[in-house]
Amino acid sequence: MKLSNKMKTLTPSATLAITAKANQLKAEGVNVIGLGAGEPDFNTPKHIIEAAYQSMIQGKTKYTPSGGLLELKEAIAEKLRNDQGIEYSLDEIIVTSGAKHALYNLFQVLLNAGEEVIIPAPYWVSYPEMVKLAGGVPVIVNTDESTDFKINVALLERYTNERTKAVVINSPSNPTGMIYSKEELEEIGRFCAEKEIFIVSDEIYEKLIYGNEKHVSIAEISEEIKKWTIIINGVSKAYAMTGWRIGFAAGPKEIVKLITTVSSNSTSNPTTSSQYGSIAAYRGSQEAVIEMIKEFEKRMEIGYEKLLQIPGFSCIKPKGAFYLFPKVKEAAEKTGFHSADEFAKALLDEAHVAVVPGSGFGMRDYIRLSYATSMENLLEGLDRMKNFVEKRM
Repeated sequence: MKLSNKMKTLTPSATLAITAKANQLKAEGVNVIGLGAGEPDFNTPKHIIEAAYQSMIQGKTKYTPSGGLLELKEAIAEKLRNDQGIEYSLDEIIVTSGAKHALYNLFQVLLNAGEEVIIPAPYWVSYPEMVKLAGGVPVIVNTDESTDFKINVALLERYTNERTKAVVINSPSNPTGMIYSKEELEEIGRFCAEKEIFIVSDEIYEKLIYGNEKHVSIAEISEEIKKWTIIINGVSKAYAMTGWRIGFAAGPKEIVKLITTVSSNSTSNPTTSSQYGSIAAYRGSQEAVIEMIKEFEKRMEIGYEKLLQIPGFSCIKPKGAFYLFPKVKEAAEKTGFHSADEFAKALLDEAHVAVVPGSGFGMRDYIRLSYATSMENLLEGLDRMKNFVEKRM
């Protein structure tokens, strides 16, 4: 059977794979602590559910425009104006079936065969695969703790060439929780604008910020930088709406128009009731979001301190998102494993704790833990990990 050669180059999502294995063990009666999934454990706020329900009761269950409901696009424009101080017209915004769908369609629109996209590692697992699906070449640029896992102009100068089409910025970052400062973004933005390189700014975790940190969108720095930026965002993480599948892209209208064409020939339109729920998310009370952020920060603070007590673990404290990304190379070696992947597999098989191996994010010596779970589960999972390491050392 002859199938697509392109598909043979793809790697399955590491996060979904570990979640599937954990769910299989749970179905077999094993008490698994899942620290792998990147989704809030809270339910969607009630006013959002009610808005979606009422839309269905009122018969709003038909097709919508491929680019999304006009009212939702207006709500997104308001959100960008209020939160980032950026003005976007409605023809510069498209609603998609999740932020992942926005990214996928964007790469389809941006890339010709062989064109390159610079992706800082660690990266969200799907970036390289989406680039490959669009016929592009992912150029992985390794970062480390010395730069808080962030890319800078010195690295960009080393890796850009005449084939470079775009750079991906993810702030706050999955998996590290690091945040780019305004000064860092200004330098990157100026460099990309001068070189006419597109900036793909993934801001899906923008509201999940801790302490005195502040989210800055690279598009708000200047009109020239905005011209080369496409913002990717959505309701999934901040509003506990992962399953509702609503995201958006905001950028130059020529690009948005083509993304809309791709959507019209693939998904037709985002789910209608989910769009009405998303209008309520953006325009309704933000109190539930504030409460979720407080709880995430509390879990992060306690979980981070507990994580550092595990022998052979080191970790930079996250400033946003809901992940811890510890380096476990020393722990893996001292417990008899050749890699963090083997270590993570044994954690699931023996300690029954599900984490995601760092290789899925381009960093072989790390693992990712999500604290988007109950405090009880988080602490129990960290206790099991500590016991697992100490017994083997």
